Amino acid sequence: MLTPNFNPFPVIETERLLMRRIHVDDIEEIFILRSDPIINKNSLRPLITEKAEAFDFIKKIEDMVNQNEGISWVICEKHVPEKVIGHIGIWRLMKEHYRGEIGYLLHTDFQGKGMMTEALKASIDYGFDQLKLHSIEAHVSPLNQPSLNILERNHFVREGYFKDDFFAKGRFHDSVVYSLISSVDKNWVRD
Repeated sequence: MLTPNFNPFPVIETERLLMRRIHVDDIEEIFILRSDPIINKNSLRPLITEKAEAFDFIKKIEDMVNQNEGISWVICEKHVPEKVIGHIGIWRLMKEHYRGEIGYLLHTDFQGKGMMTEALKASIDYGFDQLKLHSIEAHVSPLNQPSLNILERNHFVREGYFKDDFFAKGRFHDSVVYSLISSVDKNWVRD
């Protein structure tokens, strides 16, 4: 069984990005990321409408990390480490199965520039190399073509399609599950 310990918190640097721990000071950017209908057009989660909800999200992430139940980073450009442009995390660990679920969100101003691929690669490397996960899964709306594309480009394989399995925004939605297994290809993420 996995026994993760996120203390000290692992800060990750890539070529252009800094992936760091979330702070209460990030509330403004988190509010924008999770309340903007354009940024969230492919998401099934409800938009937040108040900064208190952004604070609750930050607290939820902090509790998850402190209890070693999952890890999540805010994504910043290296040269502007105080400004959050997105977040990514292996937020649900299934410790007994060596499996984690990845989720991510990036501000539209930074999409289409390879930044999420860069953050995804770093997160996967961390999940396989440091956490010793056997597999990483992603649950995605089948209508979220940008997310499907990034997963497929990075060798995630579609495992299942579930009809009406997710209730959000007043109705049921389908979802697709993708996964990446560490032992299938040690060069799991490529450009």
